[in-house]
Amino acid sequence: MGHWALGIGHWALVTNINSQQLTVNSQQSTNYQMNVNSNLLMYAQWAGILSAALFVLTIVAFIFKWGFRFRLVGVSSFMVVIAASIFGLGLGLFTRTEIPGAVRYSLVYDTGGAQTVVTVPPSITESELEATMQQVAADLYSPGRSGSGRDYMTIRVRTVVHPEPGLSQPLFLGEVRRSLATRYDDKMAIDIYPEKVAILKKYQVS
Repeated sequence: MGHWALGIGHWALVTNINSQQLTVNSQQSTNYQMNVNSNLLMYAQWAGILSAALFVLTIVAFIFKWGFRFRLVGVSSFMVVIAASIFGLGLGLFTRTEIPGAVRYSLVYDTGGAQTVVTVPPSITESELEATMQQVAADLYSPGRSGSGRDYMTIRVRTVVHPEPGLSQPLFLGEVRRSLATRYDDKMAIDIYPEKVAILKKYQVS
């Protein structure tokens, strides 16, 4: 039984290393990661069931004072750690989507809820803006976010322009609305404000 637990731990470690090497540049690779996460959650479920069975067996061993009862404590504890680790991997803790064309951004406002604001450099192009908004939506997803009654989160994207020397003015370029329930949201809405992008282009050429 202990060898079986170590086998699961080894399998989880190998999966972790492989998942970190994956880069999602197409729908095919995205589907692959979704399958990996689903498999990890399935293994986590079975590891949890085994942990519960070992816990019950440990209690029985202490009731009847079996000689190997203390060994069961160690095995049960180890299996709980393994189950929790696999479950964490299944949530995608070590998976980061890389969107081609995205530029660096900074988080301005985020309380862990359904409203966030990020800022992008004023030199950003419209194509880079859309890619960056996709990147932000992927990066800021977390299963622990609170929607406060909503099932989606809103990410507002802004930059800072300088109408005159010594004067800074925020310029909101668009927003993303994505699901709080699932990492891979095929109904994610990206709304770019064309009038604000046009204003930004005037500052870029001046």
